[in-house]
Amino acid sequence: MLHSVKSMEGLAIGATDGTIGKVKNFYFDDQAWVVRYLVVRTTAWLGGREVLVSPYSLGQPNWVEKSLPANISKEQVEHSPSIDSDKPVSRRYEENYLSYYGYPYYWGGNALWGESYYPAATFSEGTTQEYNGYAGHLTSPVADDGDPHLRSCNTVEGYHIHAADGEIGHVDGFLVDDFTWSIRYIVVSTSNWWTGHRVLLSPEWIQSVDWAGSRVEIAIDRQSVKDAPVYDESAPLERDAELQTYNHYGRKIYWQQQRA
Repeated sequence: MLHSVKSMEGLAIGATDGTIGKVKNFYFDDQAWVVRYLVVRTTAWLGGREVLVSPYSLGQPNWVEKSLPANISKEQVEHSPSIDSDKPVSRRYEENYLSYYGYPYYWGGNALWGESYYPAATFSEGTTQEYNGYAGHLTSPVADDGDPHLRSCNTVEGYHIHAADGEIGHVDGFLVDDFTWSIRYIVVSTSNWWTGHRVLLSPEWIQSVDWAGSRVEIAIDRQSVKDAPVYDESAPLERDAELQTYNHYGRKIYWQQQRA
């Protein structure tokens, strides 16, 4: 199911022995456009320290209780590698973090999560659900220490979107698949072009991103974006609405694409 990042902020992360804290932000892989870590602000038991929680440890969200179960203990979190969420996350830190929890490296394989298309597949036996979506248009690099490849969702919100013939708006959010943790859509606000207009764009359609210049380039003209189906953030995104968006742009729907 697809959920907006904004709706997932504030969810409580429940460990095996109590609540860790609440989701504050997300780090996504800027190559495959997949959420790799949740930034969680702990409660008083750990003095409000910020920690990372990997989707490797997460179950399905409980939207009634506004919580996410995690198969880790509070003691594990307490002794996990420290993180400064205001600084880039290096590959070396990731290696230490994943090794600490006994998780596999997600880079170097042919799928979103190394050899799997969803993180739960690494530890769950007898899983029958199959991945049938976009698997990222770039190969996740093996970066050296200090070469950031993870981006903060909060930071990227506000980036300018430039079409083939001019600016069309800015990044206003993200829709995430809670099974694969891939970013399925970027929510684009065109309020600086048309009042109150929000549309969806797939990361697959991005031509390039100027991270230093806070700019996203797409090879789509402004008129096509203007005529795109309007995204209603107050209601769940149904498959029919996704199909309308893909048909509008003349793109092959992701759930019929072959695995990358």
